[in-house]
Amino acid sequence: MAHKVRVGIVGMGQGGTTVYKTLRKIDNIEIIVVCDRINKNAGMEMARLEGVATCMTLEAFLKVPNLDVIIEATGSPEVQEHLERQKAKSSALVEAQGANLMMYIIEETEKLAEIKRLKGELDTILNSVQEAIEVAGIDGKIKYVNPSFSRVTLIPAGERIGSNIFEVSPNGALARSLRTHESVFAHRAQVGGSIVEVMSNASPIIVDGKMEGAVVVFQPLTDIYKLMEQLKASNQVIDDLRSRINQISTSSYTFDDLIGSHPEFESALNLARKAAKSNSTILITGESGTGKELFAHAIHSASLRFDKPFIKVNCAAIPETLLESEFFGHEKGSFTGALKTKLGKMELANGGTIFLDEIGDMNPYLQAKLLRVLQDMEFERVGGTQTIKVDVRVIAATNRNLLAMAKRGDFREDLYYRLNVLELRLPPLRNHKEDIPAYVHSLIVKFNRKFGKRVVGLTGHAEELLLNYNWPGNIRELQNVMERAMVTAEEELISHKSILNLLNSESPAAQEPVCETIMPIEQMEKQMIRLALNHYGDSAEGKKQAAKALKISLATLYNKLKTMPDLK
Repeated sequence: MAHKVRVGIVGMGQGGTTVYKTLRKIDNIEIIVVCDRINKNAGMEMARLEGVATCMTLEAFLKVPNLDVIIEATGSPEVQEHLERQKAKSSALVEAQGANLMMYIIEETEKLAEIKRLKGELDTILNSVQEAIEVAGIDGKIKYVNPSFSRVTLIPAGERIGSNIFEVSPNGALARSLRTHESVFAHRAQVGGSIVEVMSNASPIIVDGKMEGAVVVFQPLTDIYKLMEQLKASNQVIDDLRSRINQISTSSYTFDDLIGSHPEFESALNLARKAAKSNSTILITGESGTGKELFAHAIHSASLRFDKPFIKVNCAAIPETLLESEFFGHEKGSFTGALKTKLGKMELANGGTIFLDEIGDMNPYLQAKLLRVLQDMEFERVGGTQTIKVDVRVIAATNRNLLAMAKRGDFREDLYYRLNVLELRLPPLRNHKEDIPAYVHSLIVKFNRKFGKRVVGLTGHAEELLLNYNWPGNIRELQNVMERAMVTAEEELISHKSILNLLNSESPAAQEPVCETIMPIEQMEKQMIRLALNHYGDSAEGKKQAAKALKISLATLYNKLKTMPDLK
């Protein structure tokens, strides 16, 4: 093991401390002692923390034995003379100027080592990249090519380096960048000396504000074409996945969202809860707007398939020519416009539930194919020959009388009985109007959140209007009426006037009450004023609103109240 140089430093000011910090990093140097008259300066504290001996006098410093080098960092001639006179003959004395020179040499050596390290890292990076790289000086002389350059062009590095770019490739991106002192992008050309066509990017090399040369990076167009093909294929996969994801959904409602306490509604709800636990096919019947889709969602949510797809198909909304493709998918090229293979709803629903809404509108040909799926759980895509097996639970819904249609020959009777394993009959809203207040409360909460309103309920007259209405559109119509009323609501209570204009004017319940008994105009006037005051209240603000509703001025209302004492 090499002998370590034992060093002592006199003067731990800024200069001495700098020398100390530099020397302690060198393996073959051991700092034995440091000396300074100020015991508490930063350099002395640092040395003590690192276990180096410290002293405050030259006498104590010179008693330390076997020092190979003494560095005098005070710059004082008296200190230098004293050390020279009293030091051991085996100790070399380095004065402040000599120490500074040594520091400079050490720093430059470290910089050189760092440059070598960075050059090694850069060489490794340049040699490993797949793109070809070529560097030329300002005079055009080629200084460097990486291994990928030779791989792409089949030109050996030894043959290329030392040549002049203006001679071997005068029209290339590198020569152009050297001539114009500007960057060149997406330059398409042949590499000089080869027939390889490449796409190049070149940039000037600027050092301290002065252009020293330029560098070009390029790839053969064949590689770019391959990347484009790979990208195209990847995009196709992504598009297919996005299309599939967009078609797949999960159920949006649970049994907690189904409100109703009427015995007929409760009976349907209880049967639906029991049916959810099985895999049996369910037929949900009822008028439009009775909530058939909500029941289908709730059944799926409560089933063992809750974490699998829930796919809805509206048989009435899909053109008949596309219905088979929508159900079972198609192979690429199976018909005009079939540009790629498409998965059908049945395949997307595999493992989950498919909800066939408006099943009564399905054409007879597709009914036959659906019957096979229900029997064997297998089918072929349109234009395909491969049999695809699936595990799908079917829930169908209709507002039509399928049995009567089957008897007339408008619907396959065997499919009807296959669908009607469990029939769920939903009552029309007019049969359970007592559930309307609960529905209304739920809708007010929902639309308050949606529209940022603070509606708390309906006036008694408005609620009476809803309860007397026939609701031909069932719950869906009620929801639409409440949503439109909430949009225009400005007060905490929705009045009957806000509701009246939204109801079907042909329904008797939607008409304002008409007096059947003929009475004098004065008596009718009193009745209208009394009705207005009962509704808006007899406060100053109430009278103002009453006058507005009666379309008379406030002064006229007060005059009439004076002439009609029985109204006060």
